[in-house]
Amino acid sequence: MSMDTVKKTVALAGALAFLAACSPEVGSKEWCEDLKQKPKGEWSANEAADFAKSCILPK
Repeated sequence: MSMDTVKKTVALAGALAFLAACSPEVGSKEWCEDLKQKPKGEWSANEAADFAKSCILPK
């Protein structure tokens, strides 16, 4: 691998880690509230399933 490729890979990994840290954890109260504000037509199938498990039918 060239040094340029390594630098780009490290930068991309850092950016992804930073963005992931900004979102609330799936299933948390904050995540449920955020999803309630998002139009249901924009939900993914995974978001809908997680919402049902975590926000509607919590354990």
